[in-house]
Amino acid sequence: MAARLLKVSTVATAVFASSGFILYNKHVDPNDISVIRFGRAAATTAVISYDYITAFRNVPFGTEEYWELKSKVHLRSAERLRDLCCANRGTFIKVGQHLGALDYLLPQEYTSTLKVLHSRAPQSTMDEIQQVIREDLGKEIHEVFSSFDEQPQGAASLAQVHKAVLQDGRTVAVKVQHPKVQTQSSKDIIVMEFLVHVVHWLFPDFAFMWLVEEAKKNMPLELDFLNEGRNAEEVAHMLKHFDFLKVPKIHWDLSTKRILTMDFAEGGQVNDRDYMRRNGIDVNEISQNLGKMYSEMIFVNGFVHCDPHPGNVLVRRSPSGSKTEIVLLDHGLYQVLKEDFRLDYCRLWQALMKADIKGIERYSRRLGAGDLFPLFACVLTARSWKSVNEGISQTPVTNSEDVEIRTNAALYLPQISELLNRVPRQMLLLLKTNDLLRGIETILQTRASSSSFINMSRCCTRAVARHRRSKTRSRSKRLQISLSEAMTLWQISLYELFLWIKSSTLGCWLSALINALPGTS
Repeated sequence: MAARLLKVSTVATAVFASSGFILYNKHVDPNDISVIRFGRAAATTAVISYDYITAFRNVPFGTEEYWELKSKVHLRSAERLRDLCCANRGTFIKVGQHLGALDYLLPQEYTSTLKVLHSRAPQSTMDEIQQVIREDLGKEIHEVFSSFDEQPQGAASLAQVHKAVLQDGRTVAVKVQHPKVQTQSSKDIIVMEFLVHVVHWLFPDFAFMWLVEEAKKNMPLELDFLNEGRNAEEVAHMLKHFDFLKVPKIHWDLSTKRILTMDFAEGGQVNDRDYMRRNGIDVNEISQNLGKMYSEMIFVNGFVHCDPHPGNVLVRRSPSGSKTEIVLLDHGLYQVLKEDFRLDYCRLWQALMKADIKGIERYSRRLGAGDLFPLFACVLTARSWKSVNEGISQTPVTNSEDVEIRTNAALYLPQISELLNRVPRQMLLLLKTNDLLRGIETILQTRASSSSFINMSRCCTRAVARHRRSKTRSRSKRLQISLSEAMTLWQISLYELFLWIKSSTLGCWLSALINALPGTS
């Protein structure tokens, strides 16, 4: 093992030596040189690997000292990885953010450390922004906009957003890609692929090829802002029956692969409880509507916005002030679910909500989990196997259970890694989306609420019934399926009414009245 690591260290040393020679002869930004970026990544990989190899040599496995030391190694390794992402920027930050979102799949030391990457994104200079606009739109900024805020509204790993005013007075948001990301991304992914292979060579139990495969597939899509614009229009049309959902209108005449111009949207981030309190926004209503949106996307349509971190989900009062709205931003990363996968996923969630263990095993196996189906059920729900057996819709999430799940993410990392390599690639972004949505619910204190399960039940019922109707030509059979669907949806609505009455003032009054009756005490 040490000999293997020596080879990695030798490569990193050679890379730094050669890059130093290049920098000496040319006046360039070192962060733009591929050999520097690779050398930095290789050196970080070597240091982290050496730490894991040597740290536990004299510590007995399973002791309290062992687990304390492992937590410290996780933490300093995560900090090294964070520093690498910040130094190499671009694709590295994007992948680091993806890892930071996997709260219930990776050790807490990694996710909490990498979460800061959302606020550590690079910022392009105004000269660089002007250059991109000049190259793509063929005009100077002042020819297109009557005003253009030099300070960005927000900077992300691949782009930054500026507020501007068009010549006709309309206020817009202009998303401009960092000029060097396009050329660096493909090389960065090759570097990551090589280093993931090296880590797997050093530690055979840890296979993270799924991470590289996802980056390979998704990065070109996220770098094409015209694709993002099309996604925005498609989801706006698909969910037009939700009057609470707003998707900013795209200005196609001022959009290219590197520039996306859209209506400017005001609002507070979905995790900002103080903003909601100041503006009289009901936290439970927001959580319920978010659940409706995503249940519809995942179970019914199979077209899923896969980056719902708080910066991409705004909440606000409507201009009339009569209702609450959700503004969905950043439509670069979507997952299109195949029909067979979507239906198996629907049936798996139906089994999970009913605590149907045979159904859980059956559909988990169909989704590739194999004999790891109990782990898969826990990963998918972020609940313990005990809660899965009792019914996740019947048992509230406790703090001790949440701690148990996060601890198990570290204990079962090799098994989780194996599971993620087994399941269909479509599942990976859904797991990330689940974790991001759970994070929002945790902050809003609406986690595992009955309304979320009711929304999921409705959408699963509709999706399965629609599929069954499409597979039969018999009118009587279709009618039978529709009646069964209507009956199930009616039962769900009845159960929802029962829960509402139970939690209302009327429910409390009836409960007190029943308890006061003779013979009930």
